[in-house]
Amino acid sequence: MRSRAVKGTYDVLPESTPAWRRLRSTTETVLGRAGVREIVPPIFEYSEIFDKSVGPSADLVVQKEMYRFEDRGGRSLTLRPEFTAGVLRAYVEHGMHTRPTPVKLWSFGPAFRAENVQRGRFRQFHQINCELLGAPGPLVDAEAIALLHDLLQALGLPDLVVALGSVGDPEDREAYNAYLREALEPREHELSDTSRERLRLNPMRVLDSKDEGDQRLVADLDTPLDRLGDAARAHLDGVAAFLDAWGIAYELAPSLVRGLDYYRRTAFEIHAQGIGAQSALAGGGRYDGLVESLGGPPTPGIGWALGVERVLDALQEAGAAPAADAGPAVFLVPMDAVAVGEAAALARRLRTDVHVEHAYTERKPGKGLRDADRAGARYAALRGAREREAGVWTLKHLASGDQREIPEAAMSAAVLEVPA
Repeated sequence: MRSRAVKGTYDVLPESTPAWRRLRSTTETVLGRAGVREIVPPIFEYSEIFDKSVGPSADLVVQKEMYRFEDRGGRSLTLRPEFTAGVLRAYVEHGMHTRPTPVKLWSFGPAFRAENVQRGRFRQFHQINCELLGAPGPLVDAEAIALLHDLLQALGLPDLVVALGSVGDPEDREAYNAYLREALEPREHELSDTSRERLRLNPMRVLDSKDEGDQRLVADLDTPLDRLGDAARAHLDGVAAFLDAWGIAYELAPSLVRGLDYYRRTAFEIHAQGIGAQSALAGGGRYDGLVESLGGPPTPGIGWALGVERVLDALQEAGAAPAADAGPAVFLVPMDAVAVGEAAALARRLRTDVHVEHAYTERKPGKGLRDADRAGARYAALRGAREREAGVWTLKHLASGDQREIPEAAMSAAVLEVPA
């Protein structure tokens, strides 16, 4: 029986890996220049880390999207559904709060959620994650947003717009949730099943519903921004002022909320215009109090996560995806049994300078040239008894058809030449 990838997972094929490498290397450059250092947390953690961090009303818990299992010792472990909790657990465990603030950390890798699989949503997916820890105030929030914006811009995505909002302080959120319950409970029967559950556990999340009926019910209600406290509003105004000063385009998003309970004040997303409905590429927000809930000292923080698959999809739509890897500079074609070993030996020597591939069995010239062309080679180099006797290889430029005989010692220089 032919094996298949698990639904909601996928294979990254060789022709796709240049885009992945470019995304990672650009991240290292953009974030590294701002002093953000890479941290690599484990893929699974004790479940209590996520239970403490996401809160009892978060969607991940309500919809049972976390993959949990027991190890041989009966301990509950969870595949990470996001990076923040694990990064902050490491921050606490290794005493990183003693370092100069803000402590800036980024991560890259897979995460796991039992999603309803659709375009841009997988059960194993990948994120780039960034956390700035230890500094309060709107400046660090603006820097977090700017780093994300700069990264997406460096990748080549056009027309980026920040959606900027706020979920307020805990007391603002509590008051707003009470307001939503009072407004929506009389019409609860008109809500979708998901929104009825959200109304019970975390009413603010009803605003996130994509259901048209839900959206009609909330259209005329106050938004979180309408009911911000003075401190949260001043903080939001401060973030906006920095973005204005730096020339980063943003739009206020009155109904922008976050699904995890630890968010405070600033919430944001970045959209790429003109790439279709899936324009939201990344988002995040402030989470003061989360480090303390994981056993650390009171620590302000802000972070964001970028969906790798969604960004790569957007780059493809925008025509900004990198080209596939170039083929070999030369493909060696042995035309008799003796030349098979000669080709392998020459390939090893040439690989100190260039990308070289070769046939592993003897080939007739026509078949060997087809192999070289399919490999994407610039040149094919053929050898049989005649070439061996003369101490040369017949080097053919596949695009032009020009060919010449090259001594073996001169092969590296010959294939590095740019043909006229």
